[in-house]
Amino acid sequence: MLQRSKVKYIQRLSHKKFRDETGEFVVEGPKPVSELIRERPGSVKTVFGTSEWMEANTHLLGRLPSEMKVTVDSSELEGMSSLETPNRVLAVASMFGPPAVITDPKGPILALEDIRDPGNLGTIIRTADWFGISDVVCSRSTVDFYNPKVVQATMGSLFRVRLHEADLATWLGGLSRTTVLCATLDGRSVYGMAPLRSGVLVIGNESHGISDTVSALCTERVTVPRMGRAESLNASVATGILLSHLVAGA
Repeated sequence: MLQRSKVKYIQRLSHKKFRDETGEFVVEGPKPVSELIRERPGSVKTVFGTSEWMEANTHLLGRLPSEMKVTVDSSELEGMSSLETPNRVLAVASMFGPPAVITDPKGPILALEDIRDPGNLGTIIRTADWFGISDVVCSRSTVDFYNPKVVQATMGSLFRVRLHEADLATWLGGLSRTTVLCATLDGRSVYGMAPLRSGVLVIGNESHGISDTVSALCTERVTVPRMGRAESLNASVATGILLSHLVAGA
């Protein structure tokens, strides 16, 4: 049986303040945990899995010392999990050190201003990974990268995409000779634009869009033309459409 203090510790990692204090976060589910072990084995602290999952993943787990692998039963996993339906395995990992600040973009970069919904942020990170975007720069008001719902929604892409936190206006203002595209409702149609071989695509808040301060630093506005009557697109959906046209053909 797991010590009650260990279970309580893991439960408290669902809170940002405690994650920041400890420098650790939780990863749940077979796919995210497998990606964590493959991509960031040095960040793994402990893996808690059911006997069935542990036995089915002996090769993967061979990368880790024995003391990092703990077999638990379903009730113990449920006690640690923040999911409504716990899914066979949970890991505790160390947060990643901040990547180097980007001063001269060599390829497409995604910048996110004030994205508040964890599911949106996680899906955007996963979408960036799909299109080969290596770096995502987030405003300080964007939801925490290590929020459990963000981690879950990335489905492992969190461990491949470099995530930066910055004051967007200051960062964008420090870039020279860089194309900065802002996603807006009144921009130029993305369908007629050339691929973004190097530069920044800015996605704004789900309700309010991009701030005037950041918008003033953009070199061009871009949009997905509306053909129906919906007032707006979900931020993650818009990101996927824009990247499919701006990056896929680059």
